[in-house]
Amino acid sequence: MSSAPAHVLIVGGGGTGGALAHDLALRGLAVTLVERGEITSGTTGRHHGLLHSGARYAVRDPASAVECIQENRILRRICPGSFEENDGLFVALTEEDMEYLEPFLEACAACGIPTQPLTPAEALALEPNLNPDLKAAVRVPDATMDAMRMPLRFFATAKANGARILPYVEVVDLLVRDRVVSGARVRDHVTGREGEIRADVVVNAAGPWSGKIARMAGVDLPIRPSPGVLVAVRGRLCNMVLSRLHRPGDGDLIVPQRGLSVLGTSSWTVHDPDDLGVPEDHVRTMCEEGARLVPAVARAERRAAWSAARPLVGSRGEAETGRELSRTFKTFDHRESDGVEGFVTITGGKGTTLRAMAEACADVVCAKLGIDAECRTRETVLLPHTAYYTDGR
Repeated sequence: MSSAPAHVLIVGGGGTGGALAHDLALRGLAVTLVERGEITSGTTGRHHGLLHSGARYAVRDPASAVECIQENRILRRICPGSFEENDGLFVALTEEDMEYLEPFLEACAACGIPTQPLTPAEALALEPNLNPDLKAAVRVPDATMDAMRMPLRFFATAKANGARILPYVEVVDLLVRDRVVSGARVRDHVTGREGEIRADVVVNAAGPWSGKIARMAGVDLPIRPSPGVLVAVRGRLCNMVLSRLHRPGDGDLIVPQRGLSVLGTSSWTVHDPDDLGVPEDHVRTMCEEGARLVPAVARAERRAAWSAARPLVGSRGEAETGRELSRTFKTFDHRESDGVEGFVTITGGKGTTLRAMAEACADVVCAKLGIDAECRTRETVLLPHTAYYTDGR
């Protein structure tokens, strides 16, 4: 008689947690995922919806750029129909921007990101609302995605393969004895009841909240939550993703989302990802900088402004804005880094790299459990997002 499969408890119902549940379920493990709110209600459901080509990071963060372009191609293959394959334009408005052009093209080439330099006339033919004084533009394979529906495809497929997905269930403490984590004490916010979920491995996939979860195990995680403000204005003012051709800065991005245009984003660091705020000066900067790319932004009606926290890896100390930290991701086996067994953290990264993050983490989990099972998520086409609510019907 065969023994029961190893059980993994995933803490965090964002895109990374969903992708990890999918990966582990495909490898034959028993999976339970808990999320204190609704699925994707944290950072995943609040980002601008950009499927990165990696071009934004090519000059200063090539590791992240390579991750993005590789996952960009994989996600288009396994999530057909989830993206507007509208491409992006990096636009030079000043002489300083033009000085960035050659290093940008060279860095993209080194990272394997295809580019197409355009004249101002060619760029305006594609995007007539662009600032007519632009000096040059470069086309890259960016795209627009729905920040909730694309990740839901991972959750739907995980459920179809046996994973338990439990929204509104919050981890209030980890079960730790003799520096071994064996599960979590949880509170069901629907019933008000508390209980325990035992597991062979607990994975901390709580994004900017991962530091809080790690402290329950006595672990100091090198993570800094870095919020950014986004502003949605009414009107689809562009059909391609528009970015300033310079090193990443505040308000240098416009992402078309259905009948809206999303302006982003700023960056600072906080200690508590539940206490972000939406600074009005950041909102003004988004609108002012967005209007430099597309003058019609200045006349557009504001639909909403919000903030979302990025989980950036690499500093236990102070980081002024968060832009100095890489957008890459990292898996921590806390037995190796902190002497705590049965506990793994996956954090950092971007919405574009959720599948790769899950693969790297699942490899670590399987190695800990002595399980020899290959990743299958690179080629497995995901169920539609609607299957999450219909159980695959």
